[in-house]
Amino acid sequence: MSDGPTGQRDIVLVVDDSPDTLSFLTEAIERSGATVLVAVAGEAALALVEEITPDIILLDAMMPGMDGFETCRRLKAKPAVAGVPVIFMTGLSETEHIVQGLEAGGVDYVTKPIAPDEILARIRVHVAGARAARSLRAALDTTGRTLFAVDPSGAVLWATPQASQVLAACAPRAGDAYGLPAAGRAWLKGCLEAAQAPPFTLTDLSGAAHTVSFVGRTGNEVLLRLSRDATAAGIELLRERLPITAREADVLFWLSRGKANRDIGEILSLSPRTITKHLEGIYAKLGVENRTAASIIAARHLQDLG
Repeated sequence: MSDGPTGQRDIVLVVDDSPDTLSFLTEAIERSGATVLVAVAGEAALALVEEITPDIILLDAMMPGMDGFETCRRLKAKPAVAGVPVIFMTGLSETEHIVQGLEAGGVDYVTKPIAPDEILARIRVHVAGARAARSLRAALDTTGRTLFAVDPSGAVLWATPQASQVLAACAPRAGDAYGLPAAGRAWLKGCLEAAQAPPFTLTDLSGAAHTVSFVGRTGNEVLLRLSRDATAAGIELLRERLPITAREADVLFWLSRGKANRDIGEILSLSPRTITKHLEGIYAKLGVENRTAASIIAARHLQDLG
């Protein structure tokens, strides 16, 4: 089995309550060059991934206490493990559980007794696939793409790093550890039924609004796009880059959009006279003489929003 991109050995987590299975798989996988972590119960696996993120997980479907299906669901609820492939291991008489395992978040299954060559081949394929997916998400993130995927229930399966930051900032207010809030799940249901829907709005702890747009669905994965509210993002950008107050940023933004003083006043619930006073302050701070010059400066900065 090949090493990871940094030269480190792949890490395989095996979760099974059978000592014989653990011994057999540990020996076979270590001979392939990978590192094996062992957990004899679902609770132990959940505790272990808090310390180390494996490259792949082999999970026994039927274990006493917390079974493999519930273990998988709880593992997939953890952001660090959401993208880690899970292969279920079932007995020959348990093949009716295959669909249940896939619905819980598994990507594949093998039946016991397990053939060493088969399990090693499946591990190689799924580790390579997960690594390629991570590289693609990282590439998307470097281009500023805030994409993420959820299952039909609204639980996050993966997210580009920038999208992860936004979701984490929105999650505490939504009341969910890592997924869409109740209103977002209802919106998602409508998207899946109609194959399209108007964007949904998420608000983070700072009060910034982010729109969630439906991109498409592939199997159990629903692809969504996050974007900042264009108006709020533009006003915030002007406030950050120019030596003006928050209210002056509001006025300058709408000025750059070609609005007259009366229109800006109606939008901001201010009198035209107050707008004129704000514009005088803006001109002085930007070192310009009129609204055209101020608007050009604002437009130059706002073009960075794309």
